Amino acid sequence: MSHRPMSHIATSRPSTPDTIYDVLRRSPVARALAGMELGEGCAVAVWENTRDRVCYRAPAHTTFSLYLEGGTGTRRVDAGGITGYPGAICVMPEGCGSDWEINAPFRFVHLYLSEARLRSGFARTHDCDARSLDLPEATFVRNPDLAIPLARLAAAGADGDVLHAETALAELFGALRKKPVTIRAGLAPHILRRVDDWIDAHLDQAITLDDLAALADLSGYHFHRMFHLSRGLAPHAWVTQKRIARARILLRTDQPIAAIAAACGFSSQSHLTRVFQRHVGKTPAVYRGAAIGSVQRHRACR
Repeated sequence: MSHRPMSHIATSRPSTPDTIYDVLRRSPVARALAGMELGEGCAVAVWENTRDRVCYRAPAHTTFSLYLEGGTGTRRVDAGGITGYPGAICVMPEGCGSDWEINAPFRFVHLYLSEARLRSGFARTHDCDARSLDLPEATFVRNPDLAIPLARLAAAGADGDVLHAETALAELFGALRKKPVTIRAGLAPHILRRVDDWIDAHLDQAITLDDLAALADLSGYHFHRMFHLSRGLAPHAWVTQKRIARARILLRTDQPIAAIAAACGFSSQSHLTRVFQRHVGKTPAVYRGAAIGSVQRHRACR
């Protein structure tokens, strides 16, 4: 599955007032902070806005929205003036217009899905007729089953982590069915070995959820759930652990940190630094200095 960073989304969106992304992009105060495209008909964007009035007229796609920070100063004018709050979920189906007034700064994530992508993703996830999807409009509701994957999509967009984004998207599709699917067992040991071997062989590349699911002959959603049941971690978290483990080893060599980032599948040295510090508590440079110092002290004592 292809993905592109935020800088490309603006040029690839159709120039139409019926696109929520373009309505915000034309706003003099709304600002896109991060995001990416996730294949045809799907994109995620993180925004901040304040002191604005935006009207969406019959949008040509479905939008899922999660308020990440703030929101109490945002009200939906055409729905009785109800106001938002951090963690609030909004669902704006294709063709449903809305009118919003923003009186204080807030930050939010949008997931944009074309009707075709929404229904095909739902049908593949649940192995059912796409017409069985019933997605009503919602404004400022609490729904952890949607909030968690939307928050993960925001984080994935900021990091440019396509596997994390695809995993979160699969979780969101899974949450759209009212009757949960029960999975009684995880992946077989030989499947787990096959997945691990494939990850190790492709760790320097972008790894997608579809890549991993194909190894088990499962949909992305079911692979994600069964892998998590087997490993106790989501696929993207497992891959990230492997990338960090390889980086730890390579940081004990004299390879440039930028080359190590590429060898471990990170999009850039800064991407490696952010993720490494988040997981290890040190930057790669500090970790390298400590590791080399430890080796030198050990040799001096011999």
